[in-house]
Amino acid sequence: MNEATRIRPGTAAELGASGEEFQNLHEFVRKARANLNQNAWDYIVGAAETETTMRRNRMALDEIAFRPRVLRDVAKVDASVEVFGRKLRLPVMLAPVGALEIFDPAAAAAVARGAGAFGAAHMLSSVSEAAPGALRIFQLYVRGDDAFVEDHVARAISSGYAAFCLTVDTAHYSRRERDIAKRYVRASRARSTGGDFQKGLEWRTVKLIKDKYKIPLIIKGIATAEDAHIALDHGVDWIYVSNHGGRQLDHGRGSMHVLPEIVTAVAGRAKIMVDGSICRGTDIVKAIVAGADLVGIGRLQCWALAAKGETGVVRMLELLEDEVIRSLGLLGVTRFAELDKSYLHPAAPTNPPHVFSAFPLLEIEPYRY
Repeated sequence: MNEATRIRPGTAAELGASGEEFQNLHEFVRKARANLNQNAWDYIVGAAETETTMRRNRMALDEIAFRPRVLRDVAKVDASVEVFGRKLRLPVMLAPVGALEIFDPAAAAAVARGAGAFGAAHMLSSVSEAAPGALRIFQLYVRGDDAFVEDHVARAISSGYAAFCLTVDTAHYSRRERDIAKRYVRASRARSTGGDFQKGLEWRTVKLIKDKYKIPLIIKGIATAEDAHIALDHGVDWIYVSNHGGRQLDHGRGSMHVLPEIVTAVAGRAKIMVDGSICRGTDIVKAIVAGADLVGIGRLQCWALAAKGETGVVRMLELLEDEVIRSLGLLGVTRFAELDKSYLHPAAPTNPPHVFSAFPLLEIEPYRY
């Protein structure tokens, strides 16, 4: 990227004046739509059955307003945080996506390199040696017995991963009706085996990992205080509030509706991640103020990858950083640690929630199923 046009927080460069291809986040979405066939596109934008959970993810974010403070020196704003003993430019993790290869041939390697180049974390669904200097977290769907799980944990440790994540909200694969309506089945789904192991997954596997291995353990898919308490009883290090982007259980709660319950239940005894339709800088700020330590980016990651590969991922993170820094400064703070819940206020959403409702300038022609 041209250093002269790279976004640098604190500079006075006029927005829109650079020669960069992407200067708004919605531009990644538009370019991704142009680059992808309908099947790959539906994988990003779709969700389960009525897609209610996905819409509630967005609605829960839009129901939060800010209470800014003024007349404070915000000339120097720092959006960085420290996680897993590493400094990140943003409290952002690129969330695990199981079919990145349909967006770019380099797939997870491109995302890992982009995250590492920018200074964000990356959680991926395969053991990859790409970008060994990046903060990488390994995520597992349990498709085998105890030996299968132990092999993956051991490989993640030997490959230098910062943490290990067990996904627990996929006991049954959901009905993705966009695909069913087209009679389409992804090749990776057709080859998939071991589903009964995921259906039979219980807390004993969490205990197995904690008893045998010394690596921070994340449980992804916690949605209630009751399960958060059980996770804490098992010594889980991170609780990941997620509903799979609305792609698993339909008519679930939005992640930002769940987060306060989890924060109260955890009471500082574990760290917290959250995802769910988070695709603007203000979304990141809201999640951190509400009690999350790290924020997952899913769909926006895929749009950026489909739009411009590794370069697109880096540029997307730069634009998010610009939005976050401006948001922090306009709230009257210079870093995340200065924020507390007094900066948030309940409010009525102004837009009907939708997968694209965070991007009011975007118009995508609907597909007729």
